[in-house]
Amino acid sequence: MSTGYMISVEEIIEELGVSSSYAYKLIREMNKSLAEKGYRVVRGRISRKYFEEQFYGMNAEQQKGE
Repeated sequence: MSTGYMISVEEIIEELGVSSSYAYKLIREMNKSLAEKGYRVVRGRISRKYFEEQFYGMNAEQQKGE
């Protein structure tokens, strides 16, 4: 998995083992949530930190510290 700021649909497919259509649906839902909070979003990508918080409850950097 890449360590960039944004996570792509391909990485979500690999990370979660889901179909591409479901991965796109997840990104749309997360981007909608962020947009409603006033954040700018990039279509087809999501903040890696936000993705990790939504699916794991914390980001990977926090997990390394434990």
